[in-house]
Amino acid sequence: MSYYTPEGGLPPQTDLLTDRAVVKEAYTVIPKGVLRDIVTSNLPGFEKTRSWIIARPIAGFATTFAQLIVEISPGGGATRPEPEAGVEGVVFVTTGELALTLDGSEHVLEAGGYAYVAAGASWSLENRGSEITGFHWIRKAYEPVDGIAPPASFVTRDQDVAPREMPGTNGAWATTRFADPDDLAHDMHVNIVTFQPGGVIPFAETHVMEHGLFVLEGKAVYRLNDDWVEVEAGDFMWLRAFCPQACYAGGPGPFRYLLYKDVNRQIRLT
Repeated sequence: MSYYTPEGGLPPQTDLLTDRAVVKEAYTVIPKGVLRDIVTSNLPGFEKTRSWIIARPIAGFATTFAQLIVEISPGGGATRPEPEAGVEGVVFVTTGELALTLDGSEHVLEAGGYAYVAAGASWSLENRGSEITGFHWIRKAYEPVDGIAPPASFVTRDQDVAPREMPGTNGAWATTRFADPDDLAHDMHVNIVTFQPGGVIPFAETHVMEHGLFVLEGKAVYRLNDDWVEVEAGDFMWLRAFCPQACYAGGPGPFRYLLYKDVNRQIRLT
């Protein structure tokens, strides 16, 4: 398995500035070509670290989550990454090794490593290796429910979780689910969706869940509202609630993306 990781840098002065970046009311596309050095952010409490913040709650954009691509150089890290007590998170490693200490237990996450960090957990991150570590960090304010205990933190790997085939697709469309979708303790899912070449979403999904999609591998043509948009490894898409969506996987290899969605909660009206 391969997982796209941005490298930063700057394009030469001779390049055309035309790219595929687009911001619309129903969706946003942030192509890999804009993930450059000059748009990185430093993070308080982190050492030898930079990040690309690709989603945050803001008018006309994400409403339920933030998503960062974090790059930690050798010797860097953070003893207290999460500054807000009520915020849960998912860490997904795309390159290098990440030493994660979570509630007193130490884990070494390599590419494909996945950690769900419960709100209020005690955790730290460190790059003890000799190469850069890259990972996605998805953050959401946890929504507690009376009578349901919040979920516990856990660590796993993409390689150890069998994808579930979508019904009637013969494996052309499958989802790697890291949390049980029927467990109401979880109010967000961060999964990996895989399409084999030629696989499709055969209808325009139109639903209440907000989405963040980062393309880990391959390419496809994605239907976003009333537009067809080409996407490839390294691109990020944000889809507002009820944005119609579908795709055709282009090949020649699998098309895979890391998918965020908010789930399992009643709509708050007061």
